[in-house]
Amino acid sequence: MITAMHLQDTVKLNNGVNMPWFGLGVFKVEEGEELVQAVKNAIAHGYRSIDTASVYQNEAGVGQAIREALQENGLSREELFITSKVWNADLGYEETLAAYEASLNKLGLEYLDLYLVHWPVQGKYKEAWRALETLYKDGRVRAIGVSNFQIHHLEDLLADAEFTPVVNQIELHPYLSQTELRDYAAKHHIQIEAWSPLMQGQLLDQPVLQDIAERHGRSVAQVILRWDLQHGIVTIPKSTKEHRIIENATVFDFTLSDEEMARIDQLNQNDRVGPDPDHIDF
Repeated sequence: MITAMHLQDTVKLNNGVNMPWFGLGVFKVEEGEELVQAVKNAIAHGYRSIDTASVYQNEAGVGQAIREALQENGLSREELFITSKVWNADLGYEETLAAYEASLNKLGLEYLDLYLVHWPVQGKYKEAWRALETLYKDGRVRAIGVSNFQIHHLEDLLADAEFTPVVNQIELHPYLSQTELRDYAAKHHIQIEAWSPLMQGQLLDQPVLQDIAERHGRSVAQVILRWDLQHGIVTIPKSTKEHRIIENATVFDFTLSDEEMARIDQLNQNDRVGPDPDHIDF
């Protein structure tokens, strides 16, 4: 069990870089005032990790929010951990290098803390990974990883990779607990990060989770996010509402018992809200 005691506590990745256990995701948040305000609120309330992607088409707004939040909160860029991802259309050596520059330009940043291959498109992700390795060796990015990779994708990548991904960001929640993939990642010192940890809201009336939440005087969302942390999983819940942004992060002052953890573990149904990484056509 991990001992993260605070919103800004970090895990040391396999290349020595420290990444916050907890962050804000901005999937499906469109460019505009709501996005800027959400990111600014998160940073003002102590979040230090923001996760975006080129395909979200909101990097410019995230960048604006970061600049304003740094100034308003007296923070330096080095205190934040910013992640983006290369989209499937840009997977290829030169294409990925160009996509990284495009993301930096939109964000208005000189570097990213973490850059990920967004999906394991067959026949393309290895060249993209080679580009990420180049960016990493050139000191352009602090850490490189993957997203939505299954065990066989990781095995294929590692067969030729110079560097092991630091992170595999995957769909993970109590109905999709991904235990085999988590075990494989642990063996290879790849940190698992959960996207859609709340299953896009579909678990909020789940009876077992409601029961555990009531016992602790907590929300179901808080119970799920605490379950992530106690399993050593980095988690990045999405919200644009300030009270939810605060509530989601209030998970460092209670602990789930072994029995409660086991009850949540038993909810797994291998049920996805997102695409199956083995059957992607985008």
